[in-house]
Amino acid sequence: MSNALKTLAVAGAVAASFTAHTVTEASAAGKEKCYGVSLAGKNDCAAGAGTTCAGTSKVDYQGNAWTLVDAGTCTTMELPDGRMGSLEALERDLPA
Repeated sequence: MSNALKTLAVAGAVAASFTAHTVTEASAAGKEKCYGVSLAGKNDCAAGAGTTCAGTSKVDYQGNAWTLVDAGTCTTMELPDGRMGSLEALERDLPA
């Protein structure tokens, strides 16, 4: 592969990463991270040790996995068995 082609590939990757970052920030406007409210495999990110990111939660309402929700709604969401969402990671409902 020629140096010009390598340079073009790197430039394209950098441009794509900036675009992805901008889109993520734009879609997060008016949203907040809410831990412990997503169903298994439906989290937006952060699902504890051994996981990578989105869609990696192992159990429903996993306390260390978050989903973006409308700002101001996280801690008032009604969940099964008296669970509540949290603005910080929780130690409950972690996979075995």
